[in-house]
Amino acid sequence: MNKIKTILITGGAGFIGAHLCRHFVKSYPQYQVVNLDLLTYAGNKDSIVDLETYNHYKFIQGDICDAKHVDELFATYSFEAVIHLAAESHVDRSISDPLAFIKTNIEGTTNLLNAAIKQEGFQRFYHISTDEVFGTLSEKGFFTEQSSYAPNSPYSASKASSDMLVRAYGTTYGLPYLISNCSNNYGPYQFPEKLIPLCIQRALSEQPIPVYGDGSNTRDWLYVHDHVKAMDLIFHKAECCSTYLIGGHNELKNIDLVEMICEQLEVQLGKETGSIKNLITFVKDRPGHDQRYAIDASKLQQELGWQPSYTFKQGLARTIDWYLKHPEFLHQHVTSS
Repeated sequence: MNKIKTILITGGAGFIGAHLCRHFVKSYPQYQVVNLDLLTYAGNKDSIVDLETYNHYKFIQGDICDAKHVDELFATYSFEAVIHLAAESHVDRSISDPLAFIKTNIEGTTNLLNAAIKQEGFQRFYHISTDEVFGTLSEKGFFTEQSSYAPNSPYSASKASSDMLVRAYGTTYGLPYLISNCSNNYGPYQFPEKLIPLCIQRALSEQPIPVYGDGSNTRDWLYVHDHVKAMDLIFHKAECCSTYLIGGHNELKNIDLVEMICEQLEVQLGKETGSIKNLITFVKDRPGHDQRYAIDASKLQQELGWQPSYTFKQGLARTIDWYLKHPEFLHQHVTSS
């Protein structure tokens, strides 16, 4: 990889994108980092306001679905690399409004790809994806880089499509690409429609805490700071046209996770044992709800030396502490959603 000067990060005001932007801006002053984000419901410019003081960082509000605007940005900044996180990402929303996911995740990605293949000296298109593209697992086994795609929701189907487009542009146009598929992220600044912050918000407001079905659906949880470290390694060290899976080695049933959060909140808030846990309410399962996700991240570990720095207990404690110290974030985003 030749020396990169200018990087476009899309979706850099979103949950994972904000953490990645902060890491790159503070760790790599040699890069000019441009953050392109539309600032939809899941975007939060307040989470990156501290970056405005850095001369090598620039925020631009814009839409990856606007091909003309994307082309103009490439012409202006001559990006040599893209880290693409901008996406519609909530499964429930994809069920009620699938076209929004098709437009952003497929059409928006295509606009970026088209701009990248026209850019002289372009070196890296790093596409951030999800383990949901692989569908569901039974009680045993893990997703690997060789797993077949079998998406079960409009969201996961749109991400599977964007993965395939990135690979197709690599084969057809010689685009140098990277793809990573990660498990469920958690941590500070996550939009409150996601399970962990939703649970915290409902507990703090003494509202019912919804759990789909019988709560047996199982997910692998990845602390966002560990994900950022993995993305850094992949971007800088991975061979062109590689794919990596990133998992936190933390499989939990949804009901066990929610009960764990309730118990920790009861202790930290000095509540009576069981008082918050009693708020748990089982609701009708959503359509196409995958039963289990689990990732084998051994390729990333063996080739690039990555492994999670935080246990789930540590990451969850840090996450709960952050939300308790920033209740305005939960209130602001719940009332505006």
